[in-house]
Amino acid sequence: MKRLAAVTAALIMAAACGSDNNPPTNPSNNTGPITFTANMAASNEVPAVQGAEANAAGTATITMNVTRDAATGNITGGGTLNFSATLRGFPGGTAITAAHIHAAPAGQNAGVFIGVTGIAAATPVVMDANGAGSINVSNVPITQDQATQINSNPAGFYFNVHTVANGGGAARGQLAKQ
Repeated sequence: MKRLAAVTAALIMAAACGSDNNPPTNPSNNTGPITFTANMAASNEVPAVQGAEANAAGTATITMNVTRDAATGNITGGGTLNFSATLRGFPGGTAITAAHIHAAPAGQNAGVFIGVTGIAAATPVVMDANGAGSINVSNVPITQDQATQINSNPAGFYFNVHTVANGGGAARGQLAKQ
């Protein structure tokens, strides 16, 4: 009887340890886009924006489309960035003359790391009469090195928009990976 109980227990354990040949129903997607957001505010600029644009704010979504290793998700090549930002709190008619990603943590400034092409003093994005507007720019080139740096330390980078009144930046937010 003891032998039968031991054999039964061994069979149950063997069945429980068996391999599963079925693939997972929700495999991780290591090759899809990588998304970052930035909650922008004039008070995040260094120094904080004063005056008519002191209430400028917005949210940005930056989608990174790069080549990645399917097994590890590591970035293996360059690609493009898509920018989508909703802005508010600007004086009506304010022109956004530039938008960039900069390589610096909160409280510090840095030069341009990646510029948002198509937005410049000659081709600004103009806020409506209520001081609101949006930016939608696609297919901005990014190198593998730039993509790896941002993906490895998103909080070490910020996105901001610039105006004539605040050429150094009118509203800023650190990147956060989604």
